[in-house]
Amino acid sequence: MVDPAMNMEKVYATTSSTIVPLLMRPKETRKFPTEAFDNFRSDAQKNVGPTIFVGTNGRKYNDKAAASNIANTHLVRILKGRHLQMLAIGGSIGTGLFVSSGAALAIGGPGSLLIAYLLMGGMLFCTVQALGEMAVTFPVAGSFSTFATRFIDPAWGFATGWNYAIQCLIIMPVEIIAAAITLEFWSTSIPTWASITIFLVAVIFISLCGIKAFGEAEYAFSILKVTAIIGFIILGAVINCTGTPRTGYIGGMYWTDPGAFNHGFKGFCNILITAAFSFAGTELVALAAAETYNPSKSLPTAIKQVFWRIVLFYILSITIIGLLVPYNSPSLISTTDASTNKASPFIIAIQSAGITGLDSVMNVVILIAVLSVANSCVFGSSRLLASLAVQGQAPRPLAYIDRKGRPLVAIAIASAFGLLAYLYVSPAGNSAFTWLLALSGLSSLFTWGTICYSHIRFRKAWARQGHSVDSLIYQSPVGTIGSWIGLGMIVLVLIAQFWVAVDPIGSVHTGINTKISSFFEAYLAMPVVLIFYAGYKLWYRTRWMKIEDIDLRTGRNEVDAGMLYRGSRGWQRREMEMEEWPMWKRIYKLLC
Repeated sequence: MVDPAMNMEKVYATTSSTIVPLLMRPKETRKFPTEAFDNFRSDAQKNVGPTIFVGTNGRKYNDKAAASNIANTHLVRILKGRHLQMLAIGGSIGTGLFVSSGAALAIGGPGSLLIAYLLMGGMLFCTVQALGEMAVTFPVAGSFSTFATRFIDPAWGFATGWNYAIQCLIIMPVEIIAAAITLEFWSTSIPTWASITIFLVAVIFISLCGIKAFGEAEYAFSILKVTAIIGFIILGAVINCTGTPRTGYIGGMYWTDPGAFNHGFKGFCNILITAAFSFAGTELVALAAAETYNPSKSLPTAIKQVFWRIVLFYILSITIIGLLVPYNSPSLISTTDASTNKASPFIIAIQSAGITGLDSVMNVVILIAVLSVANSCVFGSSRLLASLAVQGQAPRPLAYIDRKGRPLVAIAIASAFGLLAYLYVSPAGNSAFTWLLALSGLSSLFTWGTICYSHIRFRKAWARQGHSVDSLIYQSPVGTIGSWIGLGMIVLVLIAQFWVAVDPIGSVHTGINTKISSFFEAYLAMPVVLIFYAGYKLWYRTRWMKIEDIDLRTGRNEVDAGMLYRGSRGWQRREMEMEEWPMWKRIYKLLC
């Protein structure tokens, strides 16, 4: 007898409406403001899912119920392919690249900076390809957190989800502060608290307007950021070849004097975490899969754009910065001396050429970029909190999703964390914020490592349960080998970060208390994640998922890979066509 569940196909909304057919509209006519208030309500009956916790004491985790709940959330699928593509290309380009790269350059020099970005970029390429494969197969809420719960251990999914949510909750006010500081480039007469308030209200407003407003805002922001970076790369190449009024022809002059490397191997290890921070947020494109109209088509294309983002917007721009700005420039933002907080290396490079007005244009781009990342942080944290609640891993009220598909309670929590930005104007704010940032210092590395290992276990379960790799809608071009490489590189980065946390640069003349403080500032995220994992596992007695027991059905995208190419044998015909393609076309299709 054929299981009816096997014939079920994933049905996506075929209308531009954000409601029908996912949620039926009330038949009666409502007028403003009644209709406006009703949009914030939810269907009480449809918010009731299977019981997550079972047993006499309610301390046994029901993973099947959690999988059922996460596959049937009320997020609406209205994001289009263009939204995902721009989110993948430029969605999280912000403080990490535009500002923190200055501190990294000052610590490690241009050679270490370029090598660090190359290594982290290669690792992230493997990681995102693995994430794309799983997200296309299971376009469910929570993405990598859900995959960890399903493929590894519910306790690790809990730790991963909260780790990422906390990271976004903390980075959001950091980006708001960065925007306020960026505004001081033109004038310091505006009170910092006032600019923080304006930017915070703007970000919250976009989030409350729904997923479509988020998609359109990020689409516009990303186009601006991408255009600005391409323009900077072209301008930087011209400046490097033609020279500046002060130095003349530059070329590789700064790689010789003051040099390509600073602080040796320790300087290189020190900036690996900065490079990781710059790439943080790339995984957001998979979180958006649960709200994408047609993830089978849109998500693979968006995932492929990550290659261009890494090569064009990070590697090339970092190379240009290393050629135009010496690492001993007094204008660089340096983590070793707070008094040197002057400007972004992008602006320093433009100012060195004596071009008037263009530095202000670049500063506008940086301002928009950091606000864009703050906007993405609200999106990421609210979706993660809602998905955790749906799976019974966070307070139930966080699972509330209104008729427009907005997780309102989770958005409210994320918005409340934005108030931490006001710590910047308080006397003791710097110390408090330092420790808050320490919670998110290694968060991205844990997330990426989880993605790689989830993919390895997913592929094992896929094969063990009789599925062919060819039946996957999207396959990672680097396969599980890429996931193992990515996981190995992440472990090495964690070891390197532990070394520089124990023995930081310039620690010879510091006391033991300062060293202990520096260690936890750099490595606090590690014990926090382990406490989350151990606490949840001990309380709910969760088990490590067996390969043969992993659920590969609930929430799976039922579009057949062959049907994407018109016919049950379409996949084979597609492979035969690809064998006849010239090499350039194969490479193009792989990357585009």
